[in-house]
Amino acid sequence: MRILFLEYPKCSTCKRAKAWLTENGVAFDDRHIVEDNPTAEELKAWWEKSGLPLKKFFNTSGLVYKEQNLKERLPDMKLKDRLKDMSEEEQLALLATNGMLVKRPLVIGEDFVLIGFKEAEWERLK
Repeated sequence: MRILFLEYPKCSTCKRAKAWLTENGVAFDDRHIVEDNPTAEELKAWWEKSGLPLKKFFNTSGLVYKEQNLKERLPDMKLKDRLKDMSEEEQLALLATNGMLVKRPLVIGEDFVLIGFKEAEWERLK
């Protein structure tokens, strides 16, 4: 099984994740998340495959996220009935504009998506 690994090479978490993949013999195709930003269509497919809330795909600790005040604009996962000003389509389009907005690393497999690096979750890749 070969997976797609999306990373920002300067990110320390991405470096640890890439080392883990290599050490565990996991075959992967590497993709620079900023130079080759995911499209809205790709993000939508990955989001649907993941079963996770769309907000999980945002790099909420990143500078771009904070500069754009997205905390105030994105629907709150805890308050599902509270409406904010961005639809899912608008959120996907926004994510597709800048790889620095996307949580990383991302691992895309045939039937799964992993966001961030949590070693226990990544054990399934072995």
